[in-house]
Amino acid sequence: MSSRSVKYGVRLLCLFFGAVSVLIALSAYAQDGPHGTAEKIAIERLPAGVCPAFEDDMDLKRLAAGLESSISYYKKLPEDRQFEFGGDRFRAGRLKDGLARFLSFIRGQPSQDALKKWISRHFCVYRVGGGMASDDILYTGYYMPILNGSREKTAVYRYPIYNRPGDLVAITLEDFCDSCSRDRVVGRRSGKEVVPYYSRQTIKSRGGLEDTAAPIVWVDDPVDLFFLHVQGSGIVRLPSGRLINVHYAASNGRPYRSIGKYLIDRGKIARKDLTMQSIRRYLKSHPALQDDIFAYNPRYVFFEEAPGGPKGCLGVELTPGRSVAMDQGRYPSGALAFIRTEKPLLDKSGRVKAWERFSRFVLNQDTGDAIKGLERVDIFWGGGRYAEAAAGRMKHPGGLYILMPKPGPSKKG
Repeated sequence: MSSRSVKYGVRLLCLFFGAVSVLIALSAYAQDGPHGTAEKIAIERLPAGVCPAFEDDMDLKRLAAGLESSISYYKKLPEDRQFEFGGDRFRAGRLKDGLARFLSFIRGQPSQDALKKWISRHFCVYRVGGGMASDDILYTGYYMPILNGSREKTAVYRYPIYNRPGDLVAITLEDFCDSCSRDRVVGRRSGKEVVPYYSRQTIKSRGGLEDTAAPIVWVDDPVDLFFLHVQGSGIVRLPSGRLINVHYAASNGRPYRSIGKYLIDRGKIARKDLTMQSIRRYLKSHPALQDDIFAYNPRYVFFEEAPGGPKGCLGVELTPGRSVAMDQGRYPSGALAFIRTEKPLLDKSGRVKAWERFSRFVLNQDTGDAIKGLERVDIFWGGGRYAEAAAGRMKHPGGLYILMPKPGPSKKG
């Protein structure tokens, strides 16, 4: 094939996936936000001394762990890598040093008033949305589910968790032409060409991917497996009682489509009643419809077995309650944020009995297919009963502030 043909083929690929990206973006922005409208969010840099109270409802040990993860991310980047937010630019080196100073300061267990004054001196605070009491951000949650599985396929354990297929390729478009975007596209090798990877429905109709991908483990429930694909990481309990961790490794590159929307549009679940738990109940009570419902979401996720908790898109381990998923194209990766929204209170049976207001510091360390635009934040709750309840039912408005370090190191706390 001539170099001219290669360049022409790459340009067509750019145009095709560019069109796909536009369609995905339009779909994402069409999702209802706190006010049922597409994104219309402002970013305002607050004057020095004008900022929220910075009340934090969690212990600072987890905040320290989250800060250390973001610092490790920045250390891997060139010092002069640029991040932009609110019309201002920040080098990776400045962000790293700023978070390190913040970490050192909070280890001294400062009072709330001292913390607010320190932040005002050393950080730029950006409010996302309207006034100080506005709730323009939609908060949802995700968690780490637990599944039952086996290393061997049996009559009970017959639903595979696949590792990354050998024929899957990922392409960064800008590596091929100057006018291409920085988007990464996923496909598979087919002879001398790269074509879109199989959809979820095609993988099902082919009878699996054993010719290109080895199952890590087999699980006993297709509904649990589907939600594992949505969450991105999980724990599998083997018959021996041993627990193994499986984490996101890659996807088939297809767009994510919400089966919740599918069920609402077809009148199966009322919008006001939609939660992860109500979706799960519907799927369990209609097993004959599961494949058709699952096929609505063409995206398919591949995993890897690895120790430790789940890692976000920055390659750092997520901290329950402190790590959040945001649109990495709109918010600076790894950045410190302050959130204000609601969390559930559970009764003894694990049911949500009420919701209470809370606020805390978090780190932007992950992203998601449905997390598009300035008005979306997804909180990683970790694992366990509380995490599942919070992640499955949370869809609440709230406030958001982004904290970016001011130029220059500080000699005094």
